Amino acid sequence: MSAPAVKRRVDRLIASGAITGFSARVEPSALGWTTEAYVELYCRGKTSPAEIGMAVSRHPEVVSACTVTGEADALLHIRATDVRHVERVIERLAAEPFVVRTKSSIVLSRLINGSLQNG
Repeated sequence: MSAPAVKRRVDRLIASGAITGFSARVEPSALGWTTEAYVELYCRGKTSPAEIGMAVSRHPEVVSACTVTGEADALLHIRATDVRHVERVIERLAAEPFVVRTKSSIVLSRLINGSLQNG
């Protein structure tokens, strides 16, 4: 396809709402964030997912967060420069008023990359 045809198609997809935005994927190791951890959050009372999401989104080291089944209320994926950095992030998360406790696991090696690939 020609560049003008591609632009028209993209413009139509944006106008229809099929494309909602654009983003850049940054390689964490390029930022020096080579240490990964998963942190379970245990929250008090009836803390809503929206409240958890709003609070954890203020921490740039949290690269993903989700609510989960089981005892924990949420599971966070953290990237940091080193173990001490992970510790500081966990301390900040634990200071959130709704957090009762945390449980963390540091990633030793990534066995499978979780990204989906086309064909």
